[in-house]
Amino acid sequence: VQLQASGGGLVQPGGSLRLSCAASGSIASINVMGWYRQAPGKERELVAAITRGSTNYADSVKGRFTISTGNAKNTLYLQMNSLKPEDTAVYYCKGSTWHVPPVHYWGKGTLVTVSS
Repeated sequence: VQLQASGGGLVQPGGSLRLSCAASGSIASINVMGWYRQAPGKERELVAAITRGSTNYADSVKGRFTISTGNAKNTLYLQMNSLKPEDTAVYYCKGSTWHVPPVHYWGKGTLVTVSS
């Protein structure tokens, strides 16, 4: 499985961005997909995840971010609204398989900078 994230950039506070993650390879084995982020000097943290239509979000992004998948299930999106400077980070997409234990795949990150 290969994951490729895109869509990052510079945006002003209060603005919006949509991140995309294109998945290829044996995507039928993927059970959970998610977005993580890592700010400078901080640990990587879960932003949002989706599995079989069920979603969950970090408290810090609830009501502002929306995770979704494309119709073909090979693209993962993260719509980010009302962005704040503290959302500045490198954003990564992750896919985890249904195997026990699961196999995790990471895409290369895309940088989101929220600044005026």
